[in-house]
Amino acid sequence: MKPFSRFGPLLLQTLLIAITYRSFAVAQKKTYIVHMDKSTMPTSFTDHFEWYDSALKTVSDSGNMLYAYTDVIHGFSARLTADEAKSLESHPGVLSLLEEVKYELHTTRTPQFLGLDTSQSLFPDSTTASDVVVGVLDTGVWPESKSFDDTGLGPVPSSWKGECEAGNNFNTSHCNRKLIGARSFSKGYEGAFGPIAKTESKSPRDDDGHGTHTSTTAAGAAVAEASLFGYAAGTARGMARHARVATYKICWQGGCFSSDIVAAMDAAVKDGVNVLSMSIGGSVTDYDRDSVAIGAFAAMTKGILVSCSAGNGGPGSMTLSNVAPWITTVGAGTLDREFPAYAMLGSGKNFSGVSLYSGKPLSDSSLVPLVYAANVSNSSYGNLCMTGSLIPAKVSGKIVVCDRGLNSRVQKGVVVKDAGGIGMILTNTDSYGEELVADTHLIPTVAVGQLTGDAIKKYILSDTKPTATITFAGTQLGVQPSPVVAAFSSRGPNPITPDILKPDLIAPGVNILAGWTGAAGPTGLEEDTRRVSFNIVSGTSMSCPHVSGLAALVKGFHQDWSPAAVKSALMTTTYTTYKDGETIKDIATGRPSTPFDYGAGHVNPVAALDPGLVYDAGVDDYLGFLCALNYTSARIKTVSQQDYTCESGKKYSLGDLNYPSFVVPLQTASGQGGGSSAATVVKYTRTLTNVGTPATYKASVSSKTRAVQITVEPESLTFSKTNEKKTFTVTFSASSMPSGTNEFARMEWSDGKHTVASPIAISWT
Repeated sequence: MKPFSRFGPLLLQTLLIAITYRSFAVAQKKTYIVHMDKSTMPTSFTDHFEWYDSALKTVSDSGNMLYAYTDVIHGFSARLTADEAKSLESHPGVLSLLEEVKYELHTTRTPQFLGLDTSQSLFPDSTTASDVVVGVLDTGVWPESKSFDDTGLGPVPSSWKGECEAGNNFNTSHCNRKLIGARSFSKGYEGAFGPIAKTESKSPRDDDGHGTHTSTTAAGAAVAEASLFGYAAGTARGMARHARVATYKICWQGGCFSSDIVAAMDAAVKDGVNVLSMSIGGSVTDYDRDSVAIGAFAAMTKGILVSCSAGNGGPGSMTLSNVAPWITTVGAGTLDREFPAYAMLGSGKNFSGVSLYSGKPLSDSSLVPLVYAANVSNSSYGNLCMTGSLIPAKVSGKIVVCDRGLNSRVQKGVVVKDAGGIGMILTNTDSYGEELVADTHLIPTVAVGQLTGDAIKKYILSDTKPTATITFAGTQLGVQPSPVVAAFSSRGPNPITPDILKPDLIAPGVNILAGWTGAAGPTGLEEDTRRVSFNIVSGTSMSCPHVSGLAALVKGFHQDWSPAAVKSALMTTTYTTYKDGETIKDIATGRPSTPFDYGAGHVNPVAALDPGLVYDAGVDDYLGFLCALNYTSARIKTVSQQDYTCESGKKYSLGDLNYPSFVVPLQTASGQGGGSSAATVVKYTRTLTNVGTPATYKASVSSKTRAVQITVEPESLTFSKTNEKKTFTVTFSASSMPSGTNEFARMEWSDGKHTVASPIAISWT
């Protein structure tokens, strides 16, 4: 009998449709994070896990929990169809379902640049500082790195409850008194992509390099004679070199998934970390739909500071991620160090750029033919040097000018090499301006700014036989002006809550040297067979662990401070000008930057240890913030895991959150040009806590705008003891301005020794 021959055609067609539909439904399962109201568990269940499993089985006979969460949220994650998810959402005790979100991964000089090497007497001794644990959620760790040497460290802190997890290419002996914990989380990733590839270690081992780089930036031990191919030579060390490190691998080749991230945050809170460093970012959404924000809220309630990267979406406005006020959001600036390289043209002109190329150089005396990629390509996007886009017959033996964009900067060099080219000039477009990021290219390459790139292209057009060569000049220190805001650093205003200024501050994030994996080359490309102990990388992924490590330093010195107090100390002691009084520049525009670019300013760790006053905040402050957003009790519970009802009749104000910065959103009045004779008056109340010696602080406001009058009442505050609190009110009296206008000011409290500064951003819409 032939298969299905006993069925009629119509019945056979119906059966096939049913089978196809069933297969499609199974294939369309997605991971959901299920938030449960723990307090409503029926008495018929002996524990919450039994209850969670029962709830899951009501909608899916085959459903299995990926994770059960106990600390940062109450609930579980599971693979469900859309119909199953919808059904489960109406189950008693379910607060909400969040569909899985994919997140992406967003030093020898920085200690000196930040003043750490010259101020060791100001910092806590190793015994106190070594009680602090920095948890890093990233791609794992390369434990053989010298940056994890535990020489001189005492026993692991008794408060530590974590573990060193064995797995593929990783065993428990890889942990020590420096690297005290290591775990990996992959169930969410595998649910989406299938089993971990053989090219990756299903363990805490870092096959990528990003996690080793961030963790050693935050808290790596001092390593003498560190460099990348001789570039940036010196002693490499993390910001909190005596602190302990715990790593949580949550990112794999296909990305970082929210169910794994929540599981790692859940574990880190239980383990006993003091600081969580997360150089990742995803889509921007409301706080009760943002798994990182929800997990960070729980961490905050346990006294854990959460530091996150702002993102690499700059220089466009409103490109930030990780904007919850209980998260410290970090943008990126440059160092005073560059790696100069030069493009010498046949016209006799010599243009400067940057490079970390370390192979065989081109001749600095013999010029070779120079071509623009757009003219030697078979693609409409030929100028970008995408894979396979160059014509070998027109490229072989020549230097190729490629525009930056779409594919990675180092990949463009591989494309040129594969087509027979012998060198590359990488030119910025208007999206990147004059920002220069150095890379360890596989062929002789110099990266140049937009203006230089335009001049080189003009030369190619004007000369019948254009020629060039490329030379390299090593490491240059003392570059000025520095810092400048990196073009890639994501900018404000805050896309979720414009009333809260983000980023909070900036820190070094361009050309940062730190530890690296032994499993990948410095470019991360498959073609790169080189292996290095240290690598130079750029991104807000690099600025975030700087602040994480500095927060650990402050926490080691002030162990009783809340996360908000530590954050305030870092923010109110920042600087926004150079020594000559000029405002920190934005490299994307060449003009002065604003608080939407740098937040409170550039971090200044020596001053942060003794800030004088802090803007403290706790759980109740953030619950009031959620009330000001008109969150329902159910939404508040999703974020906070607490039963909380906003007081009826009470006026909650976003501007009254005790935050170290101020944003004043105003409505443009109707009329020609938004003009109006009536002033808008806005009042914000803040509370300062004295963390220094008794003193009297006087308020001052610096502002260049005539559209807003800013007054502080009272104008002075006298503190007679430590931890004493004083409240003040800031009044903004503003005339109307055209929609889209932004004005900025700065308020300072000073006792003659300390300066407690806050940025002010005023926007009309």
